[in-house]
Amino acid sequence: MNTEIHLENYIRDIVDFPKKGIIFKDITPLLLSPEATQEVINQFVKALNGLKVDKVVGMESRGFFFGTLLAQQLGVGFIPVRKPGKLPYQTISEEYTLEYGIDRLEMHADAIKKGENILIHDDVLATGGTAAATCRLVERLGGNIVQLSFLMELTFLHGREKLSNYEVVSLIKS
Repeated sequence: MNTEIHLENYIRDIVDFPKKGIIFKDITPLLLSPEATQEVINQFVKALNGLKVDKVVGMESRGFFFGTLLAQQLGVGFIPVRKPGKLPYQTISEEYTLEYGIDRLEMHADAIKKGENILIHDDVLATGGTAAATCRLVERLGGNIVQLSFLMELTFLHGREKLSNYEVVSLIKS
């Protein structure tokens, strides 16, 4: 019996969300499947190829799903990166450009110790703005980015180009 899981079959497109002209990649069908979710974690861990990770950083909000699972699987801490005003302690912040606007991200100022090895995770690599801003936050705190992992990469938006100084892993490319 063939039990191979095709992750792209668990992603549905939502047209004109959150704005007209955007095709939103909905990962909730994947989250409904424990087998597909485990396959994602297995593939991300395998892609690390033995790299030492001290903490996983996940971006609000969909980066939290697999980011926390990855941190648990790796036996390391998880750092949430959030929109302004959502974190209760002292923060640092970075502005970034989305494919449909401008926003800002924040991280707790004490989340990373200088020299820690950091895995950054999000669900989708689009224009690369969110990931690049997160990289700047991590590096401002002295973190060493060992890899960026994404469930999906929208290759036509060329976000990987903004991350050319880093190792980037994406499981699904469209």
